[in-house]
Amino acid sequence: MKNDNDSLKRRNFLTNLTKVVGGIGAVFALIPFLSTMSPSEKTKMAGAPIEIDISAITPGTFKIVEWRGKPVWVVHRTAEMLDIIDGKVDYLADPESSTEMQPIYAQNKYRSVKPEFLVLVGVCTHLGCSPLYKPGENKELGLEWKGGFFCPCHGSKFDLSGRVFKGMPAGTNLEVPPYYFASDTKLIVGQDRAS
Repeated sequence: MKNDNDSLKRRNFLTNLTKVVGGIGAVFALIPFLSTMSPSEKTKMAGAPIEIDISAITPGTFKIVEWRGKPVWVVHRTAEMLDIIDGKVDYLADPESSTEMQPIYAQNKYRSVKPEFLVLVGVCTHLGCSPLYKPGENKELGLEWKGGFFCPCHGSKFDLSGRVFKGMPAGTNLEVPPYYFASDTKLIVGQDRAS
């Protein structure tokens, strides 16, 4: 009888141990399956909106972030820069941004929701080079140059709103991605304001 009791205890112990080991094995088997259900980094980069803290971008400076594998510039323009944008525009090809390369809220001379913040995809509309940010006057870039973006690859020039100069290899203004301000210090790029 004692031997039967020990045998029953041993059988119960081994049964419970098998259940525990099997449960742990099932959890480890589920981990790869569950991880395939969340988007990969590549998928996130392909179009997921990104959040940018703009609190440290002081007037006159800019920040570059990556969205969809492309550089996105966030420029905090000064009052002087805004005055330049308000000035003469006869040297620009599309001063009112009427081409359909940007959201409706960017079809204005500032090409932005808030005039002091410019958000652009930092890729030249000619051949996809990345222009340089040149905020001040530079006589080497011509008399009209009061600051903006210059593509050294083929010489395309864009003003402080990303509007292309007439006669440049790039035929259209720099692209404005979809974006909105979630707060005074937070910018969401890659999505228009949620309805």
